[in-house]
Amino acid sequence: MGRRVALAVAAAVAALIPVVWVAAGAGAAGPAAVSWATYHGDLARAGAAATGPALGRARRLWRSAVDGDVYAEPLVVGSRVVAATENNTVYALDAASGRRLWSNHLGSPVSRSALPCGNIDPTGITGTPVVDPARGVVYALAFVAEPAPRHVLFALDLRSGRVLWRRAADAPRADPRVHQQRAALTLSRGRIYVAYGGLFGDCGDYHGAVVGLPASGRGAMVSFRVPSQREAGIWATPGPSVDAAGNLYVATGNSSSTGEFDDGNAVIRLSSALRPGGYFADARWVQLNQADLDLGSVSPLVLPGGRLFVGGKAGDVYLLDARRLGGVGHPVAHASLCAAFGGFAYRAGVVYVPCEDGIAAVRVTGGRIRKLWQTHAADRSPIVAGAGVWSMSDDTLFQLNPRTGAVRWSAPVGDVAHFATPATDGRRIFVAAGRRVQAFG
Repeated sequence: MGRRVALAVAAAVAALIPVVWVAAGAGAAGPAAVSWATYHGDLARAGAAATGPALGRARRLWRSAVDGDVYAEPLVVGSRVVAATENNTVYALDAASGRRLWSNHLGSPVSRSALPCGNIDPTGITGTPVVDPARGVVYALAFVAEPAPRHVLFALDLRSGRVLWRRAADAPRADPRVHQQRAALTLSRGRIYVAYGGLFGDCGDYHGAVVGLPASGRGAMVSFRVPSQREAGIWATPGPSVDAAGNLYVATGNSSSTGEFDDGNAVIRLSSALRPGGYFADARWVQLNQADLDLGSVSPLVLPGGRLFVGGKAGDVYLLDARRLGGVGHPVAHASLCAAFGGFAYRAGVVYVPCEDGIAAVRVTGGRIRKLWQTHAADRSPIVAGAGVWSMSDDTLFQLNPRTGAVRWSAPVGDVAHFATPATDGRRIFVAAGRRVQAFG
C-alpha cells in the first residue's frame, strides 16, 4: 500500500474518533504507539493501524493471567492495556511487560443456572468496554447478580481503577435476565451507547435495544427499541458504528414476524438521540427470519464516501448508501460471499470479512464488490496492523499477507472465544484467550 493511501485512510479514521498518539517509552525503538480505545480502534469499526510487526517477524512478549474468561477485545491507551472478564473484573496491564497495574472487581457475575438460556457461564462483562483517553475514564458494562440480575454501567479512573460512578443501564421495560449485552460500548458526542440482544437460544420476551447514557454520569437516558413483535436483537460484537455526523448504525437479528416488516434483519440508522432515520433489509427478510439467518451477526462498517458495508449469516454482503439506506431490497451493491460473524476490518479499499470458513478479502470500489482471496487458517474478526492482517482460530493467532491471504506467521494462544479479535498499539498485537491476555511484537 502506498504512503499516500495509508495517510488518506488514517485521516478518514481520525475524522470519526480522536486518535491519541503518545510517545514511545523511554529508550524504546520503533514508531509511536497508537491509542486503541474502542472496539477495532475507531467509531467506523475499521480495525486498522498504519504500523505493526513486520511480516513473518513476531514473538510472544508476555502473558498475564486474569480471573475469568475474556470475550471482550483488549483496549490500549498509552502504556496501559485494558481487559475485562466474565467475572466482572476490569484490569489495567502494562503494555510493555504485562505487569498488573490495577484491577477492580465490580460485583458477582450471573450464573448460567439463574438464566432461562445462554451459553456463557458465568456472564459478567461480555461487551468490549470503551475508554475516553482525554478524560482518562474507562467505561464497562457489567451483568451483576445481586440483589437481582441487572446491567450496570461503571466509569473507572484509567490511572487507578477507582469507580467514579455507576448507573443502572437496562433498557426501559426490559427483563435483564433475557437480554445479553454482547455488543461493544460506543462513546460518541458525550454519550455511552449500549446495545442489547438476546441470550443464546433466543429465550424469553426480548427486544433489540440501544440506550444512551451521559458520559458524565448525570442526565437522562435516551433509548431506542426495535419495533419488532419479539427478538430482533442488536448483538454483533463491534456494537454500533458511527459516522462523522454522529449518526449510529446498527444491524438487527431475526424477529418473530412472518408478515409485516418490523425492522428485524435490518440495518437501522439512528440519530445521536437514538431517533430512527432509515433502514435497509434484504427482500428475503421473511425467509431470513424463519431460518434464523441474522443480518445482525456483524455490525455495519462505515466506509469513506458515505457508504456502509454489512453482511450476515445468510452468506451475502451488501454495500449501502448511508444517507439513503434503501428500504427493503435496494442496496447499492450485493454479492454472495460467506456467513460472517463479528467485525470487519478495512484499509485502502479492501474489506477483510470474518467468514465462518476463513477470512476473505473483498475490494469495494464505486458500486462493486469483488472477492480477492480467502484463507481457511483463521476465522475470527480480523484487524490490519502494518503489513499484516491479524486474526485467530480456535487456538492460534495468525498473521496473514494482506495481498494474498498467505499465512506468514502463527503462534498458539489457548482457547479463543468465538468472537474474539486482536488489538494493537501500532507496535504490538494484544490478544485475549481463555483466562490470559498476551502480547506479541
